[in-house]
Amino acid sequence: MSTQPLIRSKQTEKSINGISTQVVCTEFSNYIFIVLTQYGKIGTLVSVTPDSRSGDISTPMFTTKVLLGKEEALTHVCAKNLATFVSQEAGNRPVLLGLALKDSSIEAIKAMKDVIKSCQVW
Repeated sequence: MSTQPLIRSKQTEKSINGISTQVVCTEFSNYIFIVLTQYGKIGTLVSVTPDSRSGDISTPMFTTKVLLGKEEALTHVCAKNLATFVSQEAGNRPVLLGLALKDSSIEAIKAMKDVIKSCQVW
């Protein structure tokens, strides 16, 4: 008799633009938790939640809120770009995202999305 773990988690490491990048994805009943780091620490913690007030339920708007760390516009942009597809694929569940990035270029963000997909637990 095999039992499923209460909390599913996957992690991986990949070099993106020559920078070692670690990703850990963990599924909780009410949130998806993702840590994306190029420094080996959680960094800025951002909540990305679908907006229930959106008129079209199939393509919700997303709200970002920095819970811990530095409040910067680029943090919100990166968080939305990295977490929106996760929330949508997970049935519009909110995503808690830990970001500690050295490289936040468009090319790096695209590569990071692929790394997150490789750690899919939702």
